[in-house]
Amino acid sequence: MAIRLKRVYEKPEPGDGCRVLVDRVWPRGIKKEDLRLDAWLKELAPSTTLLQWFGHDPSKWDEFRQRYFRELEGLREPVESLRNRARQGPLTLVYGASDPKHNNAVALKAFLEKENL
Repeated sequence: MAIRLKRVYEKPEPGDGCRVLVDRVWPRGIKKEDLRLDAWLKELAPSTTLLQWFGHDPSKWDEFRQRYFRELEGLREPVESLRNRARQGPLTLVYGASDPKHNNAVALKAFLEKENL
């Protein structure tokens, strides 16, 4: 299974495979046609409450991941849909956060990979 991560501001490439935006809100300053997405799964983004609590504070990262994983466990259908896409070929999770190490796409990738396909 090949899951990649890419910021919305990075150019799409043929090797990206299936490109899925995993943020709840559309990224500022980006036109839909520029992202070349296959899907926008905003239901897989962390809840607004969780994002507000996290505030992209790296010191809250471990707790954020635990809380987000609990949210994802309740979203079986969209999670399984994403896993199916990953089984079919390269999958790129597209995100808008500026921190490449502490964001929901990083956590979602870890969640998808911890479940043995």
